[in-house]
Amino acid sequence: MEDWERDYAAWVDGRGGALRGTAYLLCGNWHAAEDLTQTALTKLYLSWRTIDRAGSVDAYARQVLLRTFLDERRRPWRREHTAADPPDRPAPGDATGALAERLALEAALRALPRNQRAVLVLRYWCDLDVQATAAALRISDGTVKSATSRGLAALRAVLDREETR
Repeated sequence: MEDWERDYAAWVDGRGGALRGTAYLLCGNWHAAEDLTQTALTKLYLSWRTIDRAGSVDAYARQVLLRTFLDERRRPWRREHTAADPPDRPAPGDATGALAERLALEAALRALPRNQRAVLVLRYWCDLDVQATAAALRISDGTVKSATSRGLAALRAVLDREETR
């Protein structure tokens, strides 16, 4: 990897989330914001070696994002249209029971308080340990452990109620 590619990757790591947030504010749809951000980052990558570092890279990236957004709005017949909530379809070979279980789990997660949900997602979906979860959420290790315990108990209770229905 060349130096300019490392610089680009570091910039995307540090500022890519903010660019995605700006894209969401522009289009009002997270799926479209992802597409818009990826298109803008691709254009930024292609011109990264020629960007004047003395100027503001953030301002240049926002300009690329805005022009990409406006370009897509000017020629909508040439673009894909994303749905706000794409339909949930089972994966090939996925049994209906597994899909129902996953949907029940997602609904049970949404029923949890935000802090418990965040802890469980980071611990079990993102596979972070207690310390990394605590650092990400800016809470103590003990809070992570208690939120994990309470969150799992609440999930079990919700899923048990659903099973008895």
